[in-house]
Amino acid sequence: MLSIGEFSKICKVSTKTLRYYAEIGLILPSEINPENGYRYYAIEQLEIMLLIIRLKSYNFSLEEIKQTIESGEWNEEKLYAALIQKRDDMKKQLYEQEKSLRQLECDISNLKNGKPIMSYLDNIDVELVEVPVMYLLFVRKMVQADNFSDEYGVCFGKLLGRIRKENLTIANPPMVLFHSNEFSTFGLDTEFAIPIKEYVTGTRDFKAGLCLKTVVKGSYSILSSVYAKQTKWAEQNGYECTNALFEVYVTDPSQVMEEDELITEVYYPIKKI
Repeated sequence: MLSIGEFSKICKVSTKTLRYYAEIGLILPSEINPENGYRYYAIEQLEIMLLIIRLKSYNFSLEEIKQTIESGEWNEEKLYAALIQKRDDMKKQLYEQEKSLRQLECDISNLKNGKPIMSYLDNIDVELVEVPVMYLLFVRKMVQADNFSDEYGVCFGKLLGRIRKENLTIANPPMVLFHSNEFSTFGLDTEFAIPIKEYVTGTRDFKAGLCLKTVVKGSYSILSSVYAKQTKWAEQNGYECTNALFEVYVTDPSQVMEEDELITEVYYPIKKI
């Protein structure tokens, strides 16, 4: 048996932390002296503590570790699944960090060369186009921003399923219309739609009319900047927004290997003031 101090020294974890871990049921002392309250840990518990330390280094929360280690033991199958999920999460975080680093380096370079940090907006092209009337097969619902990718797959999956079942003809790439007037933590009024040639039950006429159009090649992260540029262009040239903003996904995000392969058309319906 090891005293709490000895256990703490070997694992390099403070006795305060060990007491907290016991309080939340993560790792309990093997024995507590009823007379003086001294806590003792079994030699076998060193391995459990080392696993806890290892999982913490992988950014597991204490609750996640607790779910993985039950009653001082762990299930290899459950641990394997948890590690796979954490690895995938870390890859996503690393990818986002690398993308932010590239953007940071670009901003530093621009400032060093005497360019404003927001000069990248000058490279966003805006053109006036007339969008023809379309028949949309659609699903409209409130969507949380964090769930957009999942809803994208689910909603377009349903629409494509119906298109195949009824032998309908796709007229243009899939699109998403944003009907909300403002960003809300309660979700966005979002319409997932596929233009089709036939007018059938469940379709609607879509008359966008005159629009500002910008073609984006690459990451979706720039889309907010595109809308900002279009809004500024409209104001400077005497136009106002008339309808839901919408995006047309020329390339299917599930079918590309790199973000650079993405092509998105961004539309901003307008009329002359």
